[in-house]
Amino acid sequence: MSQQKRAIISVYEKKGLAPLAKGLVDLGYELLSTGGTYTELTKEGLKVTKISDITNFPEILGGRVKTLHPAVHGGILARRNEEHLKELQAHNISPIDIVVCNLYPFNETIKKQGISEADAIEQIDIGGVALLRASAKNFESVTVLSDEKDYIPVLDLLKSGKLDLSQRKRLALKAFRLTASYDAAIATWLGTVFEGTDQLPNAIHISAERILNLRYGENPHQKGALYRFVGTEYGFEQIHAEKELSYNNIQDLESAAAIPAEFSTPCVAIIKHNTPCGLATGSSLVEAFNAALACDPISAFGSIIATNEEITSEFVNAVGKLFLEVLVGPSYSADALDLLKKKKKSCRVMLSKLRPEREETSLVIHSVQGGLLVQTRDDTGVDFQKWKVVTDKQPTEEQMKSLAFAWIAVKHCKSNAIVYVQQTATVGIGSGFTNRVDAVRFASHQAGDKAVSYTHLTLPTIYSV
Repeated sequence: MSQQKRAIISVYEKKGLAPLAKGLVDLGYELLSTGGTYTELTKEGLKVTKISDITNFPEILGGRVKTLHPAVHGGILARRNEEHLKELQAHNISPIDIVVCNLYPFNETIKKQGISEADAIEQIDIGGVALLRASAKNFESVTVLSDEKDYIPVLDLLKSGKLDLSQRKRLALKAFRLTASYDAAIATWLGTVFEGTDQLPNAIHISAERILNLRYGENPHQKGALYRFVGTEYGFEQIHAEKELSYNNIQDLESAAAIPAEFSTPCVAIIKHNTPCGLATGSSLVEAFNAALACDPISAFGSIIATNEEITSEFVNAVGKLFLEVLVGPSYSADALDLLKKKKKSCRVMLSKLRPEREETSLVIHSVQGGLLVQTRDDTGVDFQKWKVVTDKQPTEEQMKSLAFAWIAVKHCKSNAIVYVQQTATVGIGSGFTNRVDAVRFASHQAGDKAVSYTHLTLPTIYSV
């Protein structure tokens, strides 16, 4: 049996491939490849053996079957012991030492507008997944590369003779995680196609990757980290701060950003401990901020402020010396960022990537003992056509506008909740009480004189959950 070291390279994404392939050739590896990868490598002047030359079988079915053959998988899966090596020799199969493979872009394909079922199905990789799983399973003898980021580091380890079992285990785990998330994406998509439009699927397949280690969880004795679903983008980007986000910051950030997104006019939400302490819309963000702050200026200290329009230097100046944990908006003017860097060094400045046209996760998922509790997202909004006035006196247009605002405001409070509003600004919020009586008392106390009906025009709108 030949002692020639061999590497099979079969990839869809060819970024970074040439330096790796040339490095392997320099180290004495014979390169085996298929289809487009073979063409790409030969263009680089490299000597490459076609997979069909070792299988003695051509690629068939338009490329659907290339590497699914004992000459390939036998060479990958064989243990390097006497029994397996003799069996390989009896069938004229040589071992394969390195597998370089990535997969058809299924996730990217199904996100395209107007993609047909047939086109999506064609992007389900079969041979690539088999190569990755086979090589990852035999990590004791085979090195699997499924991520372009590992190409050069592994090549350097090969050159120095330091590619050991621990490294191969790490690479195998990465490959198995890739195939697991790939299969999860396929199963999830097929579920929506084959099982219809039921918003609660029969099975949920979750694949997520850690993107941020947190100092701790909700409390200092708990561990915490931020994960994002594979194939998606986290909804926020930190663009300034001396401090990283905390677990509680992220929870508050999620709640805060969702509120202004419900309004088409300039809106400011002030959140403390995952609860609104001020919310208002106005003709400008500055006007909305001042109205929101007036609801509860004490609780606003150390809060999170979220907007639905670009944050300008005028807005930053309006916030003034108020201490903030987080500020989040859809964009920032250059002078606003300069001002924040000078005056709000400890404030975590976040860019919201949430857009109305984005397809955000439609399910709300919480872990419970032995399972998951799932519901659809509460994104109904306000539909005046479904409202029914049961009193003799009909509300004015202005009052209906205030009622709509109150409806959305109270939605973002914890039950039992009472919200007092005037026009489109909260003036009293009683949230998270175990009974509505105390919620009313607290909200009324907070509203103060604004809760007193001097005239029918100043009477605040009250809404509860």
